[in-house]
Amino acid sequence: MMNMKLTIRPEEHKDYKSIVSLILRSFREGTDYSDGTDIIALVEEIRDSIFYIPELSFVAELDNKVVGHFLFSKFPLSPTREGGHNNRTDSGIVMLAPVSVHADHFRQGIGTAMLNMGIEKVREFGYKGITVEGNYKFYNQVGLKTSSKYNIFPTSGIPMEEPRCMMCQETYKGSLEGIHGYIVYDMYFNA
Repeated sequence: MMNMKLTIRPEEHKDYKSIVSLILRSFREGTDYSDGTDIIALVEEIRDSIFYIPELSFVAELDNKVVGHFLFSKFPLSPTREGGHNNRTDSGIVMLAPVSVHADHFRQGIGTAMLNMGIEKVREFGYKGITVEGNYKFYNQVGLKTSSKYNIFPTSGIPMEEPRCMMCQETYKGSLEGIHGYIVYDMYFNA
């Protein structure tokens, strides 16, 4: 990583404009499946939901400039592929989404640093596991594994070209034992 000092802290309302700009550039220049507008809508939807955890929504700064953003939110598992979960049921699982790094700082270790710190915070808050959908080549590096190994199954989504794109991680050994279900995003319009 670069020689500058990276600071990772909880997001504040004053960061929202910077987060919007960051997400737009990150997804436009870093993915082939989103221009970022749907991601911004999802962030706003999560913030307005019963699943939002303000203490687990973060920004990363270099020289007082926001260069990264990520958040964890509560995520109820569905008992069926079709949905039908009880949105108020707390599975002890959090969803990591979205994760954005400023396009000027791709491949400099910021994403890895953000996630390593975030995973530790999730553990400190007592959650049992983390789920994420995305590039398994990246997320496997920070300890996430194919979710079906934990009896948590994907149902749809992008970039779900294959099952390895849906991943989970235990927060401590055995924390996901006895937990099973499906990842269904029907609580969000923009997911």
